[in-house]
Amino acid sequence: MSTAWQIGILIALAVLAANLPFANQRILLVGPTRSSKSLAIRLAELVLLYFVVGAVGLAFENHTGQIAPQGWEFYAITGTMFVTLSFPGFVYRYLMHRQH
Repeated sequence: MSTAWQIGILIALAVLAANLPFANQRILLVGPTRSSKSLAIRLAELVLLYFVVGAVGLAFENHTGQIAPQGWEFYAITGTMFVTLSFPGFVYRYLMHRQH
């Protein structure tokens, strides 16, 4: 698999994972269906999925060659990007007013 494909897959996975906590009422897609999930649970899922996507990215990087060292700046930027990617799911869940 080429590097371009790996980057595309990682970005698509990040967009999907960032919006997943806001798209359903189950905890991590396997828990029981709840009538509503609190924002704290959704944010905890978001943090967990951030690390899952990071692990996939690390595996891709390990597959292509040497792993570059990352400092706190790397995690601050990627965390901010992950939260930004979750914005459509947040808007859908909390800010869109549905008419019944």
